[in-house]
Amino acid sequence: MLTGLAIRNVVLIEALDLSFGRGLGVLTGETGAGKSILLDSLGLVLGDRADGGLIRAGADEASVTATFEFAQLPAALGAALAEAEISVETGEPLIIRRRLRAEAGNAVGSRAFVNDQPVSVALLRELARSLVELHGQHDDRGLVNARGHRALLDRYARAEASDVAAAWERWRAAETALTAARDRLAAAAAEQDLLVAHLAELALLAPEVGEEDELAGQRAAMQKGERLSGDLAELQHLWTGSDSALASLRSASRRLDRIAHEHPLLTEALEALDRAVIEASEAEDKLGRAAEALSHDPMLLDRIETRLFDLRAAGRKHGCTVDELPARMIEMRAALDRIEGGEAAIADLDRAAQDAGLDYRAKAESLSVARAEAARRLDAAVAAELAPLKLDAARFRTAVVRQPEDRWGPHGVDAAEFLISTNPGADFAPLAKIASGGELSRFILALKVALAEEGGAATVIFDEIDRGVGGAVASAIGERLARLAEGGQLLAVTHSPQVAARGTAHYLIAKSSEGTVTRTSVRQLDGAGRQEEIARMLSGAEITPEARAQAERLLEQA
Repeated sequence: MLTGLAIRNVVLIEALDLSFGRGLGVLTGETGAGKSILLDSLGLVLGDRADGGLIRAGADEASVTATFEFAQLPAALGAALAEAEISVETGEPLIIRRRLRAEAGNAVGSRAFVNDQPVSVALLRELARSLVELHGQHDDRGLVNARGHRALLDRYARAEASDVAAAWERWRAAETALTAARDRLAAAAAEQDLLVAHLAELALLAPEVGEEDELAGQRAAMQKGERLSGDLAELQHLWTGSDSALASLRSASRRLDRIAHEHPLLTEALEALDRAVIEASEAEDKLGRAAEALSHDPMLLDRIETRLFDLRAAGRKHGCTVDELPARMIEMRAALDRIEGGEAAIADLDRAAQDAGLDYRAKAESLSVARAEAARRLDAAVAAELAPLKLDAARFRTAVVRQPEDRWGPHGVDAAEFLISTNPGADFAPLAKIASGGELSRFILALKVALAEEGGAATVIFDEIDRGVGGAVASAIGERLARLAEGGQLLAVTHSPQVAARGTAHYLIAKSSEGTVTRTSVRQLDGAGRQEEIARMLSGAEITPEARAQAERLLEQA
């Protein structure tokens, strides 16, 4: 609820600090005293448009700070704050500040803060729905806004709308899965012939992982052998045959072996020659093996090059490397398997979607029945409140209308709106289209009383709900306002002494002038001050003893 309001340099208010509590707080004062300034100031922290005319003459800037406190943070308010990454601990106040600054020309700068964190004005408007419900001459929030009527009716009906929302989500998810599966199957079926052709082509090619590198190595070796074939042939000719160098070494070794015992040096020479023969024999062996390894078969080389070309062409065709071709074949087989088994899977998904749809419809129909029954009870409850509020000729109706299927949603299959007719024979129309602001406020009061605790903001404000009425009607309004304020907070700007006498707190708004400076002030009245103010409201400019006595009786009756 609203516990504090600090106003600086707004119109006629230079500096004002107000504290509010639970129950019914009434604000009174003479016409033109500045009651609208308080509401305009509160409107700033609730996200109303910045207006340079609100800055007090002679001041550069104006500011309004509102403090709200909660035993438990409302769920919608907590969600909005969490989304804005603003943390409010249990028991911690929520402080909203709005600052206006006059700029060049007629421009006005505006900044907003929630618990000292800069925020957008749009966030203030979102928070306002959970903070303050204002009903006045130009009410376009709270109960007047048809967008909230369905949720209010559901709470009044004690209906589990969340079950319908959960069923809707399951149905949408099932339909989405079915549509996606059908799209995938249609796309795959359109490519089925191409998949079969590609898979047959790759199966005939039979690519293997690592095959490209192996073939490339073989081709490189053959190409090198082709290039070295002349040298190798000449070396082999020099190294083999009876007149080759190796044959000469062996012949020399045999001859030296016959005379090596004749001298130690000959023995050493034989040993060196034997080593040369061994090394030369190894060279001969390696030359032979090299010639064999580097031998090239033109026909084999052509087959290798053709295979490499086919493999690489297939890789380019399927957008992958040659080594990835076997995996691509597996993917193609899986896609064909999905096509073959796709119809069965779609049948299962279709059954699941139909079951989810039936479940949603059943829950939505049950909710519709609960709404229709609650609408009848609410209509009767509001009708019982109209006569005491001098709305005898008026009629109230809760319209629950089934929507076309394309407008069904987590809320169910109905639209709901509160309608009224203020004159006999007149058509029912939305609350917002009532011409008389006083009638609208009293209708809202009747609806609030009927709904009791079924939702609304933490703080409710009625602006001159008693305009144009008096006597028994004003007493009825005061009694209902007091009843609504029990256990909560309700503020009423009033001209009615019967309403003012019902307040648990009474604030007097007054205007004073000093020379050319006019100021508006607000102070909370004590018991004697309340009696005097209510007497003024009863008698006018001159307060009579009779008015004071009547004021005392009103306070005692309250």
